[in-house]
Amino acid sequence: MYIVGNGRVITQDDKNPYIENGAVVIKEDEIIEVGNFSDLRKKYSDAEIIDADDGIIMPGLINTHMHIYSSFARGMDIKGSTRNFDEILKNLWWKVDKSLSLDDIEYSAYATYMESIKNGVTTVIDHHASPMAITGSLERIAKVADYLGIRTSLCYEVSDRDGIEKAEEGIRENVEFIKYADRKNSDMIKGMFGIHASFTVSNETLEKCKKAMENIDVGYHIHVAEGITDLNDAQEKYGKRVVERLNEYGIFKENTIAVHCIHINDYELDILKNSGCNVIHNPESNMGNAVGCSPAIKMLEEGLIVGLGTDGYTADMIESLKVANILHKHELKDPTVGWKEAPLMLFRNNREIIKKQFGCNTGILKKGAKADIAIFDYIPHTELNENNYNSHIIFGISGRGATTTICNGKILMKKRKLINVDEKSILEKARTISKQMWKSVEK
Repeated sequence: MYIVGNGRVITQDDKNPYIENGAVVIKEDEIIEVGNFSDLRKKYSDAEIIDADDGIIMPGLINTHMHIYSSFARGMDIKGSTRNFDEILKNLWWKVDKSLSLDDIEYSAYATYMESIKNGVTTVIDHHASPMAITGSLERIAKVADYLGIRTSLCYEVSDRDGIEKAEEGIRENVEFIKYADRKNSDMIKGMFGIHASFTVSNETLEKCKKAMENIDVGYHIHVAEGITDLNDAQEKYGKRVVERLNEYGIFKENTIAVHCIHINDYELDILKNSGCNVIHNPESNMGNAVGCSPAIKMLEEGLIVGLGTDGYTADMIESLKVANILHKHELKDPTVGWKEAPLMLFRNNREIIKKQFGCNTGILKKGAKADIAIFDYIPHTELNENNYNSHIIFGISGRGATTTICNGKILMKKRKLINVDEKSILEKARTISKQMWKSVEK
């Protein structure tokens, strides 16, 4: 039993949002009480104390759309033009993913998950691609997540861009991993059915995906109308818009993750809303790829569940929170938007998305919730209270301020040191492997 205390507790629980000198009591994988540190210390006198040193005690953060393999592109010299999104895909990402071996995948998973933990992230939903190393790729990632102790959901992105055989292998990898995760029967690992995007899958492949999903009760994880090419392709080839086309194959449902949804109209928005599916906003990636600004504010106003992800751009969810806050102010030329909606995406909606998929409560500090907790090194220089804590998070805290990360009751990082993990040697190996991968990309 642990008591995480001696800090300011931000619970993200509307019934008990903030405790000035608070604490969280953990028993096994569950939170059993949240309250005043002094009171709980007396009540549970035998419990081990995890000292927050006057920092911020928060729920562990959730990333609802990640590309683990993208970490190996960091610092890589890109050959070829990247003047638009199509060229970024063809000259960067589709070259990188084709160059990945199972060892590359494993060490990119180590690097990404470790960096996530160091940013206070305890749950990651990933969307994977490795056309030359498909079979067994998701299980290889899952074993890294299990070793490090982080909660994760995995899928393989089915695509026709490398031929029908690769598309069918991707379908099989999704199905086999979903079965693998089901056998685990754990709220630490789940599988989804991944598809890249409408413009890289034919009707025939979508039909195969639909057939493979018969009697499988998981959602799809797919990029939707991220770039204008996706929309143009759907209209030119099929006479339909992206959401309209995908909807004919049963893609959108309560546990589906529809990523981006930038180039959509009101009719498509209604389809998404009526399906109950989840839309993921990735502000930094959208800005970096110059694909446009998601209508996330409008979608929230219409009642859609819009979560926050990073799309591989970063492992720092607080950074993405900050950008989501200012992007929509800039785009809509309205300084009043963003400051409520960005925290809603990260702290409320990401939690609901995870509950749908994993069946557990996380992203909140209250009795009965999963013991997923992050401590951040932040001592406010203005009053912090139950009415302004999100403002302090946005303007005062950064992901790298995480000092301790706990997932499912297990301490993954303490005082900025990963527990039982040789981070130095793992990253040394990752640098060696990634350097070889770069060489294969250049061929």
